[in-house]
Amino acid sequence: MTPRVSVVMPIYNVQHFVKSAIDSVLSQSFTNFELILVNDCSTDQSLAICKTVLDHRIRIVNHEQNKGLAAARNSGIRHAIGRYVAFIDSDDMWHKDKLKMHVDHLNDSPRVGISFSRSSFMDHKGKRTEFYQMPQLKGITAADLLCRNPVGNGSAPVIRRETLNDIRFQALNHPEHYTCYFDERFRQSEDIECWLRIVATTHWKMEGIPEPLTYYRLNQQGLSSNIIKQLASWESMIDKAKLYAPKLLAKHEHNARAYQLRYLARQSIRNGSGKAAISLMNRALTESPSIMINETARTLVTFTAAYLLWLLPSSAYKVCENVGQSLLGFVQRNRISKDGVKSSMLS
Repeated sequence: MTPRVSVVMPIYNVQHFVKSAIDSVLSQSFTNFELILVNDCSTDQSLAICKTVLDHRIRIVNHEQNKGLAAARNSGIRHAIGRYVAFIDSDDMWHKDKLKMHVDHLNDSPRVGISFSRSSFMDHKGKRTEFYQMPQLKGITAADLLCRNPVGNGSAPVIRRETLNDIRFQALNHPEHYTCYFDERFRQSEDIECWLRIVATTHWKMEGIPEPLTYYRLNQQGLSSNIIKQLASWESMIDKAKLYAPKLLAKHEHNARAYQLRYLARQSIRNGSGKAAISLMNRALTESPSIMINETARTLVTFTAAYLLWLLPSSAYKVCENVGQSLLGFVQRNRISKDGVKSSMLS
């Protein structure tokens, strides 16, 4: 029987997490899927661990050289035979009903090309936290997508094969001229670049479902240089988007950059760098002061957290952070419950 869904999981040096990720896919209540593990030249025990999992639905694809996340996803798509293609990063996990609910969503919504879910955060050790990614779920325009990534992470989307086919292109700079969907020149921002290209250049809609079906692992970034690389990659994405959506960029580029700088400020706060976060927030407000008006609460919270992190002793800041996260978690769970999500989904 041809699998309905092809699940693509890139693998690169994730020996501590990959077994849990694979198990969460194999435990799905929807069982008509294949799992394509794309080994991007791991140098640890990741591949050996993958080979210990015996299930007829698993296929392993090996790269001859490390190519990055975008290339690994492209390889998985090229090998996929399902009508729908789901992505999961090898350090994340899924709720057991994730595929079932996305298949139902796509079956019931023929104009939706990208179905995604809310995500529940878990810490580095895999323990669920009290808070969630709370993106816009419906009515998503190219302008919305440019300013923020509602999908949130690489383990949330399930996409129609026809949707991916509509944005495929040939990697002409490669001797094999193989088919691409994600742009392999991007080592970061490759997902948002792909989603934006879909929404801005095709008729397909993007829509989320309210259940937190993805468990997204928070890894410690640690290095300010990584923030700089993220911003540089995002700017490259903007430069590319100007080629196929010039009117969109002319109208929304400044706002989009401000939201990106604010997002990176939150990343800096999570990495423990209040000074860097303050600098990024100042740049965000200079780029587009309207973010203070359009999203006053979120902007003020980010600014306040940055200054508290910079001014307070670490122990005092940790107390403030814990209180803030508990309050945030309460508000988010209340919002999710009002959207009709069963309490069992939140435990």
